[in-house]
Amino acid sequence: MSRRLQGKIAFVTGAGSGIGAATARRFAEEGACVVLCGRNLAPLEAVAAVIRDAGGQAQACVADVSDEQAIVAAIEATAKHHGRLDILVNNAMAYSFGPVDSTSTQAWHSNFATTVDGTFWATRTAMALMKAQGGGGAIVNLASICGLFGTPWMAGYSAAKAAVINFSRSVASEGASSRIRCNVVVPGVIDTPATADMLANASTRHNTEKLIPLRRVGLAQEVANAILFLASDEASYITGACLPVDGGRGAELYTVLE
Repeated sequence: MSRRLQGKIAFVTGAGSGIGAATARRFAEEGACVVLCGRNLAPLEAVAAVIRDAGGQAQACVADVSDEQAIVAAIEATAKHHGRLDILVNNAMAYSFGPVDSTSTQAWHSNFATTVDGTFWATRTAMALMKAQGGGGAIVNLASICGLFGTPWMAGYSAAKAAVINFSRSVASEGASSRIRCNVVVPGVIDTPATADMLANASTRHNTEKLIPLRRVGLAQEVANAILFLASDEASYITGACLPVDGGRGAELYTVLE
């Protein structure tokens, strides 16, 4: 490995599984000290143990991203303990599923509490810390292809992810003078615990893959690689970017089915 993040302190939300766990592992492989944040200790500790067994540095941090006081305290404690914060990855999300005309107000708001509010609280806190330590830092937010295109029965989730994309552009604009970069990764259909039930059905998986130009769903590791790039100094002149990791799904107006 090139140790692209050697000595960096990174905070990753939703790190107990899927894309967050894969990102934490990749960061540690590249030399970062990773703080894994999530609501449940057991999966965080399991990922952290794998990292430590491989010679990396990782610690679990239990905090609900939808709880302002909890996520702010977790990030501030990380910076205080390690002396700084270099990288923030806002990966945690929540979603509801159903048609618009029967979506309750509570269900609608549930899409925003973690995905938008949590991303805002974490970003606001990280930016203040990064500025206080002299500037410089990288924030990578996770959106979704649903935030770029209308998605039936996922209006709340789609709206929340669209908000993350434009919020990130504003953060990039404001943070630039302090050398704080902010970029967005936009995954398509990725094989994670969140999609496991859908992809377990062979017919559904086949029909889903037919709509993707690369003809397969993505892997969490592939999204983690994109996050790693944007968090590293290799992307030092990239901010405000929106990087799709979707197998080409968003590049086509329509798909010719085979």
